[in-house]
Amino acid sequence: MIRFMQPWWLLAVLPVLALAAFYLWRQLHRRAYAMRFTNVDLLRTLAPKGLGWRRHVPATAFLLCLLVLATALARPAVDTKEPLERATVMLAIDVSLSMQADDVAPNRLEAAQEAAKQFVGELPESYNLGLVSFAKAANVLVPPGKDRAAVTSAIDGLVLAEATATGEAVFTCLEAIRSVPADGAAGIPPARIVLLSDGFRTSGRSVEEAAAAAQAANVPVSTIAFGTDTGQVDIGGQLQRVPVDRLALAELAETTEGYFYEAASVSELKQVYQDMGSSIGFRTEPREVTQWYAGVALLLALCAGALSLLWSSRML
Repeated sequence: MIRFMQPWWLLAVLPVLALAAFYLWRQLHRRAYAMRFTNVDLLRTLAPKGLGWRRHVPATAFLLCLLVLATALARPAVDTKEPLERATVMLAIDVSLSMQADDVAPNRLEAAQEAAKQFVGELPESYNLGLVSFAKAANVLVPPGKDRAAVTSAIDGLVLAEATATGEAVFTCLEAIRSVPADGAAGIPPARIVLLSDGFRTSGRSVEEAAAAAQAANVPVSTIAFGTDTGQVDIGGQLQRVPVDRLALAELAETTEGYFYEAASVSELKQVYQDMGSSIGFRTEPREVTQWYAGVALLLALCAGALSLLWSSRML
């Protein structure tokens, strides 16, 4: 799909369209003037055989040349997928007490662990991968790196705790991303946070603050709302409902230009991770194609000049 990096320059097309309109008006006016000569037989003997439609071809090619050049001023570009070097993925998993709800068999946490380990196994080895768990606070269990075994082991060792600090999880992931060695490159590495949660934030900084920080760092946060609205857990001898906070997670993803997913089963969660794995490690970048427009314009100009010389012995 073609898009323009400086669309205001498309206004340069207007003078070209005006010139085309004037050419058309001039040809119609010329035809009307020619019809005033009533002795057609005498005209045929005096004037050589005309070029007919061919006389309009050079002018049309020239006008198209101007149109393409005017469009090129707007710096046309096409979106291309570019592989990310030093790509870093931070996986953040909610370990609040609501994750023991059994509305997802065998329970939310064990289902999340199973799907997360599959995601780790499918992620390309060239990517840095880190793990953060969060409940009342967020902790880096594995800093971003290439050690997949450490991440898998840490996922197996996740332990439930009270509260849900969704915002703190994002801030902690951002700090971990900044710790990735530069390896001669400038700035933080291209990164993405994948955050899985099932409940409402009850501790730490707000989700809105976290979204603003991730947006400022240019780190998309893709979120997964895991579980169902019928989930219940026994906390302190009391049965409590633990619905999923879809709205906050969706807004976090939208603000940071990430993706929002809903998963209510192990199979759905695995599919979400599979979809993410196919997109992580690439970013869409505009590739300018102005040179192609200039090449087409040059070709049209050459055609206009060559046809004009061939058919009328004049350069346009």
